[in-house]
Amino acid sequence: MIIIEAKTKNEIIDHFTVRGEVFIIGQNIDWDEEFDGLDKDCVLFNAYLDNKVIGAARMYNNKVGRVAVLEKYRRQGVGREIMEYIELYALKHNIKELVLNSQTYISQFYEELGYKKLGDVFKEAKIDHIKMIKKIDVQTD
Repeated sequence: MIIIEAKTKNEIIDHFTVRGEVFIIGQNIDWDEEFDGLDKDCVLFNAYLDNKVIGAARMYNNKVGRVAVLEKYRRQGVGREIMEYIELYALKHNIKELVLNSQTYISQFYEELGYKKLGDVFKEAKIDHIKMIKKIDVQTD
């Protein structure tokens, strides 16, 4: 598996395809909510296996979001590799802290990666979320 920054038209289409399948189709999130106009100001990340896109995420300033893995590839370390790549990106770009809004059902995944819950559960796209934060000040493996 490889993780890349999505920059070409095809890579960006791949990125949006994963998010569309996971969030719009899979979780019934409204199109306008998923594609909120911020992507042009974000760093987009894609995960590929055998030249097929299987995961995606984005980062807006220091906020990680839209972490998505196609259903067939979940629980195989894809999300972990995407997040590790993002943390290395943050280190290289002197980003000291990452924040994200985790869907509550997956917050344990982020806790295992060292993220801490912050505040109360809230609704985003009609789904329960919790804000999470991680200091990025040491090299990750």
